[in-house]
Amino acid sequence: MPTTILIVDDHPSFRTSARRILEDAGYDVIGEAGDGQAGLAAARSLRPAVVLLDVQLPDLDGFDVAAELVTDAHPPAVVMTSSRDGSDFGGLVTRSGVRGFLAKSELSGEALAALLS
Repeated sequence: MPTTILIVDDHPSFRTSARRILEDAGYDVIGEAGDGQAGLAAARSLRPAVVLLDVQLPDLDGFDVAAELVTDAHPPAVVMTSSRDGSDFGGLVTRSGVRGFLAKSELSGEALAALLS
């Protein structure tokens, strides 16, 4: 089941804990980025199967980053994440073309697998 993952989040502590959680669940975290531009560049160079993407980034809105990623020729599965509840974003998640949303507090290998299946 090894699935490659890129974590895009501006909080280093979340990137560290997400990496640990996902690697312990058998995923291969192949990169991290701290903002939207770096996330786009990393996604295009590393070609991960999944991008775990924070909604609020310092330079670009996560939904803008997602919009670019999902239109790539071979798009990764994009999973949005936030410390806020998914209901705070209304229909933005469903209309964005991403695979789904996970609250940061609910991130687990099982929860990610459920969104990817």
